[in-house]
Amino acid sequence: MISRDAAKGLVVVTGATGAVGRCVVAELLHAGCRVRAVSRRTAAAQLPPGAEVVAGDLAAPSTLRAAFAGAAQLVLISLPDTVQEVVEHARTAGIDHIVVASSAAVTAGYDTTYNLPVEQAVMASGLAWTIVRPGEFANNALLIWGPSIRAHRRVVEPFPEQAGNPIHERDIADVIVADLLDPERRGRIDTIVGPATLTKREQVAAIAAAIGQEIVLEEVTPERASAFYRQQGGFAAANADFLFGFESYDGVAGAVDEPHDTSVHPDGAYATLAEVLGRPGRSFGQWARDHASDFMGS
Repeated sequence: MISRDAAKGLVVVTGATGAVGRCVVAELLHAGCRVRAVSRRTAAAQLPPGAEVVAGDLAAPSTLRAAFAGAAQLVLISLPDTVQEVVEHARTAGIDHIVVASSAAVTAGYDTTYNLPVEQAVMASGLAWTIVRPGEFANNALLIWGPSIRAHRRVVEPFPEQAGNPIHERDIADVIVADLLDPERRGRIDTIVGPATLTKREQVAAIAAAIGQEIVLEEVTPERASAFYRQQGGFAAANADFLFGFESYDGVAGAVDEPHDTSVHPDGAYATLAEVLGRPGRSFGQWARDHASDFMGS
């Protein structure tokens, strides 16, 4: 059931210019909601018409006072160092419901220092809350493989048979929006995954089919993959040690806590969109087609 009052209330979206945040903003506007999108770089936000774009930075909570003023609900991405101050500003502004965009790594027990403290702060705030814990983002394939696919139609991968259930960012956004619009969904923790289990090799094949060109998958050692992605820079470089087994999710060097087969989930803890929203999730193939132009390059 969608509350008319919820649909009329102002929703503040942090992380509004990220892959998921953009979808949340668009879906809320489509539902007739008033949306205030928070960005550190408002001039470059390029969000849909109708969104009120305001300056703010979770790392500097005092900048959020104006962004939170008059809002009823908040979509909060994780930044543990300042979450206590952010939540206090939300409470002072009169926000009564926070949806936390978290991570399935909390469910798996790997994340104890990043998303978990944010969840705990919100749950202890006295405000209504909902937690969304997505598993493997399909968009990671674009962030990690995109540069080499665009430049050379090539993917460097040490674990081509590693399996996972990548989830479309629009499906993550749909769960967040459902949590905002339906008061009966408050107090939920949903750990969500994509509809199918795919190996990295199968994901590369789906991207190749989407762009209509062959992509070479080069299997290398974890050491070579780490060196390659460190040189590439960006998201891949920042996450190379974790991705290839040289540190834990929490950043502990030499500790490995992510099983290579990421399709192995705690019994009953992970759910598909069919279980959470009553409709199938978008396939990885659909995601690849949606992002085909991003992989093609100039």
